[in-house]
Amino acid sequence: MYAYIKGSLEIKANDHVIVEANGIGYRIFMSSSAIQRLGELNSVVKVYTHYHVREDNISLYGFCNLEELRMFELLISVSGVGAKSAIAILSNITPSKFALAVISNDIKELTKLPGIGAKSAQRIILELKDKLKTEESIAAESDFEVQSVLAKDDNMHEAISALQVLGYPVKDATKAISSIDCTGLSVEDIIKKALIYFTKN
Repeated sequence: MYAYIKGSLEIKANDHVIVEANGIGYRIFMSSSAIQRLGELNSVVKVYTHYHVREDNISLYGFCNLEELRMFELLISVSGVGAKSAIAILSNITPSKFALAVISNDIKELTKLPGIGAKSAQRIILELKDKLKTEESIAAESDFEVQSVLAKDDNMHEAISALQVLGYPVKDATKAISSIDCTGLSVEDIIKKALIYFTKN
């Protein structure tokens, strides 16, 4: 319903902010780390939003950038992970580290997050990796550029998979990584550079 809200930052609380736009104050729930990064009171801010509807509650959840929004929407698509849990997770891990943990089966890293036990971590990895495997196999069969990049370097291959975890189509992820000089870069550094690419294109 709302892609983003742009307006004056009126209130910053522990778990939410209030942004006034066109005379309406929007209460937007955000991670603590995002609230800290958002800016000073009375400054003009742009908050990407997710309109969350349940039988007993309608809420707005907010994010500083599209990567955090994508990660939130992917998390709440996993069975057993609610909106509040997803926001708590976002307060404790960056999208790039989260995606890397998923594609590398790093259960230990995920269980450091609040509310995530071993079973929840396994479920997150299983459900998100199933989504990306299907798309990657279809794209790789039909696209020469995807095939060539996937075969070129293991780190590039893992970075493409991680970007898919964050919701980017495999072809877009391949294009972003193809534009980067990946020589000597770790998987996480490649992911970070690709995310910068997406913000500029």
